[in-house]
Amino acid sequence: MGQWAVAVHGGAGVWRDQDEGRICTGVAAAVAGARAVLDGGGSALDAVVAAVLQLEDDELFNAGTGAALNRDGDAELDAAVMSGKDLRCGGVAALRGVRNPVLVARRVMEASPHVLLAGEGARRFAQEQGFDVEYDPVTARAREVWVARSKAGPTLEPPSPAGDTVGAVALDRNGHLAAATSTGGTILKLPGRVGDSPIPGAGNYASAWAACSATGRGELMMRLLAAKALCDRVQAGAAPQPAADSLLVLMRESVGADAGFILVSASGEVGIAHGTPAMPHAWQRQGAPVQARFRCG
Repeated sequence: MGQWAVAVHGGAGVWRDQDEGRICTGVAAAVAGARAVLDGGGSALDAVVAAVLQLEDDELFNAGTGAALNRDGDAELDAAVMSGKDLRCGGVAALRGVRNPVLVARRVMEASPHVLLAGEGARRFAQEQGFDVEYDPVTARAREVWVARSKAGPTLEPPSPAGDTVGAVALDRNGHLAAATSTGGTILKLPGRVGDSPIPGAGNYASAWAACSATGRGELMMRLLAAKALCDRVQAGAAPQPAADSLLVLMRESVGADAGFILVSASGEVGIAHGTPAMPHAWQRQGAPVQARFRCG
């Protein structure tokens, strides 16, 4: 049996006026949830789902409960999971009324012939699978932020992410990799907007060589298929950290660097990078203590 490794992020962005200690505690708790799975010999897929569940239920993060609201003041949620050993994946987009979209994404992968379900179709599928589809993820804090941002008036530029998306990547003792990502998306987004998080290769990807979860301005990741690009770089021989650093350089020179990545390889190496002011994250390898940071460096 090999050595496990896990990394999580709580979203790349500005993170103004936030309790850094509380947020770092949140991402460290997500690692602890994954660690409990991996220590018990569980799968990388189970571990990343456990980590993302922890963050979806923590209203400080933009996923599940507490997610950012769209232009109409509604929460539309995106999520995805992917298993590297067999390239199976599932996702949901613009999903309403569900507490934990990452669980519905996994069910799409395991109980349907599809990869991605969106909108009302995703909600109907969730209901058919036994999920509560009347849950209200909108918190008072999310509503207050929405009201304040709405008063600023319309703009052609999408707002910079305040703390956008959560995600987890893991390597289990059997050498298998997985990734999971979940988000409420960009605040004041147009209803029906879908970001990179549920799209395989854009915001979430896992292969036999690496697993990646991306965060930030989703349109940038979609234009570069950033998550798959990073996994491909590892497959070609790059270590995760220089791979992530160099992709951010490429993005800064081409589409913009409002982005962040966590990456783990089949050898258990971890890469973490972001081009935003902050990206709370945490990671742990078997036998080592958990590390949690509000930003890189």
